Amino acid sequence: MAGRSLRLGARLRAALLLAAAAGLAEPPPSCEGVRKVFRLRQLGPVRGIPESPREGTDLQVCASKNPTCCTKKMEERYQSAAKQDIQQVLQTSSATLKFLIARNAAAFQETFEMLIRLAENYTSTLFCNAYCNTAAEATAPVQEFFTDVGLFVFGADISTEQFVNRFFDTLFPIVYNHVINPGPTDISLEYAECLRMASRDIRPFGNVPQKAVGQMGRSLLPSRTFLQALNLGIEVINTTDHLRFSKDCGRALLKMQYCAHCQGLTLSKPCMGYCLNVIRGCLANMAEVDLHWREYVQSLEELSSAMSGTYDVEHVLLNFPSLVNDALVQARINGPELLEQVNKVCGPPARKPMQSPGCSFDQNSQGLNMFSRDNEETLANRRKEFISHLRLYRVFYGSLADQLCGNELAAADGLPCWNGEDLVRSYTHRVVGSGIKAQTANPEVKVKGTDPVISQIIDKLKHVIQLLQGKSFPKYYKWNLQQTGSGGGMDEQISGDCDDEDGCGGSGSGEVKRVLKITDYPPEQESTANFISCISAIRFIGVTEDFISQGWKNGISLKYYKSGEGLRK
Repeated sequence: MAGRSLRLGARLRAALLLAAAAGLAEPPPSCEGVRKVFRLRQLGPVRGIPESPREGTDLQVCASKNPTCCTKKMEERYQSAAKQDIQQVLQTSSATLKFLIARNAAAFQETFEMLIRLAENYTSTLFCNAYCNTAAEATAPVQEFFTDVGLFVFGADISTEQFVNRFFDTLFPIVYNHVINPGPTDISLEYAECLRMASRDIRPFGNVPQKAVGQMGRSLLPSRTFLQALNLGIEVINTTDHLRFSKDCGRALLKMQYCAHCQGLTLSKPCMGYCLNVIRGCLANMAEVDLHWREYVQSLEELSSAMSGTYDVEHVLLNFPSLVNDALVQARINGPELLEQVNKVCGPPARKPMQSPGCSFDQNSQGLNMFSRDNEETLANRRKEFISHLRLYRVFYGSLADQLCGNELAAADGLPCWNGEDLVRSYTHRVVGSGIKAQTANPEVKVKGTDPVISQIIDKLKHVIQLLQGKSFPKYYKWNLQQTGSGGGMDEQISGDCDDEDGCGGSGSGEVKRVLKITDYPPEQESTANFISCISAIRFIGVTEDFISQGWKNGISLKYYKSGEGLRK
């Protein structure tokens, strides 16, 4: 029944338009229909609307040879309504795209925050499990390091090389005091500072800090750039949603949408060609974003592919404790040589009374055994899903005028339509293309030049595209993107060779299995009870069985092997 009513309504409307088209020269007998629409749209007080058509000599845009139902005040009201209408249509058309980018930007940021906290907790757990007597002193350097990781990923102007090296420099005095040359008392603060300053010359951890710099740089910077690019995408949409229209555009919009009302044609819609000329003229500057938006989406897609694999941020962050363990093992193995080097640089150790807390014993504790993740729940897959949706909007700005006219503004094919002056069966003027250059032949709208606001947003897009393509990074940050010949998709190729020292593990399928083992500790500290003694020195933020069962918000899941009661707050 409802469908039948709609069909009847459409037929009635078409019949009315055809009748109006047949008798166009005759003015409406009264302005009551115009009054009703004016009141319904809440465009202003209706007391000034004429009861019947009058001469419209005072009208500036909707002037007609026929009597009119409009006054100059009504024309001003219609002008404001026309601009508001197009703004609302623009915002509606971009709402889904804006939500897609904003939702994923928030989800990725939340996931990065949780990954950083998990990596910090696992690194601290490494010290508790394997080097319990260092855990209390290592807490501050570990926290500072992962704070710097978060600051960098979220846009702070800091260097990964600096904060990675600072972490290992600060770690050296602690390792010397408790692992390389333990004693009944702690080394003095002055001696610890000498060790920290000499760390890069002595190189107690071998090439591990250098590997960490490379891995962190190649994984964190793409993630940082990815987030920056998403935020810029939101800025681009916000800018174009609230673009200020020129005076000439405003007049053209008024003529297209409301001048027909002045002649009593309140049901009419503009012809498709007429609508395209007006909207393409008004959005000429916005159409200039199209080329750069396409490249922006493509560059995001390529970077997303390059972020998968060995230098995936999950793999690097959650395996950082293994890298730290390698550093500590190397320092312990090379202990005699390091002692000799330290004595040459800093002299024999100056010690002070012991302040480091010892380990207590708790037989009810259980250690954290393993971190493991399911392949289908990786960040790479989440990015792939996001990009697949974003790709649908690759030509958003290039086809925006066509979408607005085809879906919202223009009359359907076969119906009489408004051409700016009369109700006709077809629009006879030339229909121009999109973009500023094409508007020189536009019969409806004059476009005078590039909007400086659009120029600024295009410059920002160009800059972030360079970042996404890795053209503005130091050597060890760069990634190369190449098109594969078999699958047709984008695969990653990180610049430089990948070997075991870079932490390049794999199963032969190209996927890196993300498993973090932290139970390799010396036999003398083998008791799992030693793990719990240091729990108070580390921050287990949100790592509980309740959290495990709830999973991630926004559809991102990160599963790990459930530990015992020892992980509860």
